[in-house]
Amino acid sequence: MKKIHLILMPLLLFYSGIMAQSGGESKYLKPTHFQKKIIIIVSGKTRHYYSLSSVEPSVITVQGPGMLKVMTRGQFEPGDADVIKYAVIYTIDGGEQISIPINAIERSKKATYSDGTMGVPGEPHTFEIELLRGNHTIEFKLKESTSNVASRYIFTPAKVKKQEWLAFSPVIPSEPVDLISRETTAGYYRFSMEIPLKVEVIGPTELRVLTRTENHYQMKGRINYRVQVKENGIVLNTYQLSSKLSEIAVYKDEKELIPGTASELVIFVPKGKHRYEILPLDKDKSTLLGRLLIPKKDVILGK
Repeated sequence: MKKIHLILMPLLLFYSGIMAQSGGESKYLKPTHFQKKIIIIVSGKTRHYYSLSSVEPSVITVQGPGMLKVMTRGQFEPGDADVIKYAVIYTIDGGEQISIPINAIERSKKATYSDGTMGVPGEPHTFEIELLRGNHTIEFKLKESTSNVASRYIFTPAKVKKQEWLAFSPVIPSEPVDLISRETTAGYYRFSMEIPLKVEVIGPTELRVLTRTENHYQMKGRINYRVQVKENGIVLNTYQLSSKLSEIAVYKDEKELIPGTASELVIFVPKGKHRYEILPLDKDKSTLLGRLLIPKKDVILGK
């Protein structure tokens, strides 16, 4: 008899994952925090950059998978040397800080600032960040304030791998909540800071987490919220997510609330047994709904 190494619901629910999508067109992204715009003219064409600070992070939010291209330009002011250097630091979903040193940048021969009093832009330096599936928050800062630097962000989506997903339950206690969307019932679990989602899983695999806000009818607009993932009390990642009132999903048994649209995060589980805690960080959003899924191929790991 084959063993099942994951904690599954009594009735296994199949969840069809997002269908494989062809890589979409590249798009330019605007930071959601620290939005000081710098206009640079390159060969007669206007380009919008955003200033980087050593104090305030420039925050980019995007849905992976895909490649995020970051193009930076330093600023040469009157009296500066022939070359400048600077370093950009960034974090993905509150994880490890990564530093990108950028050296020996010269003045651009093709670019100018729209504001001629700013001096001369440097030659561009570009680096790329590969983003895996799920919603991501990337924070950019200057390591030091030795030079003024501005960035431009370009995201190119990649194909989403087509696979079948299987829903499973967290470690109890977790309050089950059923949502109905397009005549299909999906099982979620209500969780909070006091009662987080606790998940036991054996890797290697992917743990896909769909979260939704719980909203009253008078709530309007987009709702921002944060979700944190811990293992053994250690914070692994912090996700900044957003949602709005869902137009297609409703509660099966509750009439006074409206669920938000689903936001996705993916935990890449390494080899071995792991126990994760997933919890909201915003006190004004006392509860969230969560749905847990893994690839069907990873449920049966041996005979």
